[in-house]
This record gives sequence, structure tokens and C-alpha cells, in this order.
Amino acid sequence: MTSNDRGAVDEMDTIAEGVPPVVAPPPPQVAPAPGARVAGDLNADRVSAWFGSHKVLEGLTLHMPAHTVTALIGPSGCGKSTFIRILNRMHELVPSAALSGSVMLDGMDIYGPEQRPTDTRRRIGMVFQKPNPFPAMSIYDNVLSGLRFTRTKAGKKDEVVEQALLRAGLWNEVRNRLKTPGGSLSGGQQQRLCIARALAVRPSVLLMDEPCSALDPTSTGRIEQTIAEIRHEVTVVIVTHNMQQAQRVSQQCAFFNVNEGEPGKIVEIGPTEQIFNHPKDQRTADYVGGRFG
Repeated sequence: MTSNDRGAVDEMDTIAEGVPPVVAPPPPQVAPAPGARVAGDLNADRVSAWFGSHKVLEGLTLHMPAHTVTALIGPSGCGKSTFIRILNRMHELVPSAALSGSVMLDGMDIYGPEQRPTDTRRRIGMVFQKPNPFPAMSIYDNVLSGLRFTRTKAGKKDEVVEQALLRAGLWNEVRNRLKTPGGSLSGGQQQRLCIARALAVRPSVLLMDEPCSALDPTSTGRIEQTIAEIRHEVTVVIVTHNMQQAQRVSQQCAFFNVNEGEPGKIVEIGPTEQIFNHPKDQRTADYVGGRFG
């Protein structure tokens, strides 16, 4: 869909909806660590999405501030994973997919005609639900693979690998076996290797789609510790069905919901403490309280 097409669809959506999007003030900013790279400010505005003629998301507006972990929560099938894939232009890889609205990174429209998808995905990295390292490729080369695919200059490769693995919390466990295959690692280690691979290209934003759903509690704890450490350098957006995890790692939450036969929408956005302890919408209270979902 071209920018003009998206604009036309967006205009029709706005007229049809007649309801302002749910918007919350951004949570307090956290100062970056000394010497850390400033992360990107991500803003989705009136985003709607389709697969063919089936509309799956409607009018989503969400500000994801730099140096903040934003958790996307809600029942299965409400469009959280579709939304997160829109944020780095993976949605458009589906032949029947279409969207309207805009996604701005540091004030730049990532769907603008001058923006290449590969450049967007370099600045907005993704970690998937299932760890997906290259199993026969060494740990060392797995970390560098993202640089090769995005044609990013690596500088001193040994330093790039070490720093990425340190930031992902994996260096001490693999430092003496960097030439062994990535597939030889445990599931939790493989997921942290994928995080290291994403961090090696120095993204501004890291998207995480249920990164701990297949991991044991110990590996989950290590991933959460990594998130806490890197959020001073990158913006993190995480999809999770684990309410305790959302409370532990995020500063902001967006509650998604869907009614039968309707597209997914954002019901409420706010600081994590507010969403879990003082939600404004009864549907949010029911969901975080375990009364449905």
C-alpha cells in the first residue's frame, strides 16, 4: 500500500470511527547510562491493519518513549503481535496485508517513500517468541550475522561480539566456546544469543514478542535482567501474557482487547503501576485481576 493509499484509508477510518483514540501521557523519562547511545522515540498514530478484507486492528495510537519498557498485554487474538510487527515493517511481508496510519521513529515516518525496510529493521530490531539462531553457525558468527545482513560496518569484530554478548547477559557463559554452533546452546541461552545478535547492530528500539514464553523460570529471570539493563540504551516494547512479568520489567502498559467479530483495539494506556493497581477501565481491571483472558 502506498503512502497515498494509506492516507486515504486512514481518512476513511477517522470518519467512520468518530471516536478519539485512547491516549495517555508518557511516563517519566529515565536518564540513560553514561556514554550510552540515546534510544529512539517511537510513536504509532491511528494505526489500523488488515489481512485481505479482514480488519484486525483499528485506530491504535500509542507513544513508546525512549528509555522506557512498554508492555503490550491482552488476551490472545487481540492483535498485539500484529501491532509489534507493524512497528518494524514486518507486517508488509504478508502478501494480503495492508495498513493505515503512521509510525514515527524520532519524528521520521518509517513507512515514508524514502525509507527502506532494511534500514528500518536495523534501527528497530526484533526478538521472536521462539529462539531462532542459525544452528550450524558459530556463536561468534551468529552475533555478527545481523551486521552482515544489514551491511553495517562491524569495526573491531571481537569487541562487537563481546559487547553484544555482555549486554545480552551471555558473555560469561560462552566466552570460552565462541566457535561452537549456536544450536548447541540451551533454549534460554539461544534466546539471549538472539538478543545479542539484535543488539550488535546498535538499534534504537528492540521489539520482543513473548520472548520468555518457552523458557524456564531461571532463563526467564535472566532475560528480564537483560531487559532492565539495556532499557537505558534502547526503547523496549514487549508482548507478554505473563502479568507478573509485565509488572516486573515495564514502566508503561497498553491493554489490548477484542470483541467477537471486531478488530483489536487499545482499551487503556498508562504507567504500569496504574494499570495494575488503579486501572480506569473496568475491562482492564477484570483482565489484570484474572477474571478473563
